[in-house]
Amino acid sequence: MNILTICNFLNNNLFQLLKNKSLKFIFYLLLVFFVACTKENNQPEPVILHPTPYIIQIPKFFPDVLNIPADNPMTVEGVELGRYLFYDGRMSGRTQPDSMMCCATCHVQANGFEVGMMNPKYPNGKTFGLTGIPTPHFMMPMVNLVFNNNGYLWNGFVNTNNNQLGSATYGVPALPQYHFKNIESLVWMAITAPHEMNGSIEKTVQTIASVSIYPPMFKAAFGTEEVTYDRISKAIAQFVRTLISSNSKFDKYLRGETNLSPEELQGYVLFTTENGADCFHCHGGSGNPMFTTNLYYNNGKDSVFTDPKDRYSVTLNIADKGAYKAPTLRNIMLTPPYMHDGRFKTIDQLIDFYSEGVIYSPYVNPLMHQAINGGVQLTFTEKQALKAFLNTLTDMDFVTDPRFSKPTFLR
Repeated sequence: MNILTICNFLNNNLFQLLKNKSLKFIFYLLLVFFVACTKENNQPEPVILHPTPYIIQIPKFFPDVLNIPADNPMTVEGVELGRYLFYDGRMSGRTQPDSMMCCATCHVQANGFEVGMMNPKYPNGKTFGLTGIPTPHFMMPMVNLVFNNNGYLWNGFVNTNNNQLGSATYGVPALPQYHFKNIESLVWMAITAPHEMNGSIEKTVQTIASVSIYPPMFKAAFGTEEVTYDRISKAIAQFVRTLISSNSKFDKYLRGETNLSPEELQGYVLFTTENGADCFHCHGGSGNPMFTTNLYYNNGKDSVFTDPKDRYSVTLNIADKGAYKAPTLRNIMLTPPYMHDGRFKTIDQLIDFYSEGVIYSPYVNPLMHQAINGGVQLTFTEKQALKAFLNTLTDMDFVTDPRFSKPTFLR
């Protein structure tokens, strides 16, 4: 018989108990118990807190198909937890300053969430892990990823059709939560990869769980204080999905808030025409404010292909030899070096390549219409105009937005 049953019995038979003098002593005992029952019955129901939905405001002209997995809905609490973890060097599972590393170690807001050319730790933008092992490729821009539904990384290895689970190389078990399908995958991969944080599930979870601020934050975001590798990945992925750049000068021009200069307009025309710079086939134009198709192209950088991690390594389609994702050009002035191997250090070198440095091979994408001629052959004036237009894609509000910056508590 549970306590509620006993309380109900007392409520229903109290008068009969009072009439029976032989039960007087027992009655007093039961009276004490009855008071306890009353208090028990009057206890308030536990309050169950529900995370607050985070609604992504889609900028004008942007696509409305968002890449948000059903098992990781966006919440205000999840995004805030993800921001803290994104900047916390203890994500590597270590607490010594020389062994700490986090996402923001390489993804620097001021550089459009790329490492940058002038990073004192990574000269010329070449990154490496805590082991000293270099990353396979240079960085891609970490911006507007929530609008990308066509795979991540230069070769698209992380995509919704990848059924691989876990990684023996990284010491991650083959469990459903450790897939290679989305931004969540990129997080756990970065933590355990020898060429990045070189951590482990156990070390990272134990270290983060030992920090007093985190268990309550996990409870607010996920319902309980339990810190798990999967929850860490989901929280950071939520934060990364909020990194939306949409307020460059060109965005304002499209919204009718400002005008482009004659030189910038000339560069825009060159960008969007086949007999000009012919950039739009791979990077979009006014009808594609992402400034990428998120597709993969061999753009004529080489004629011999030895990289074991090109698009061909994923698709095994011979036509994808030497092909890589076309990265977004948003904030391109802030994100050198360029290409998967970082070969171009300046925007001028990049423009010169497309003008007269393209190398023809049987694998060059057909959209590289002038590959047979070595490039689009721009004049000096046209190059300057194209550069002026690319500069209008810089969004200073994005790279200074406090919502994306390091939390004060972690400074």
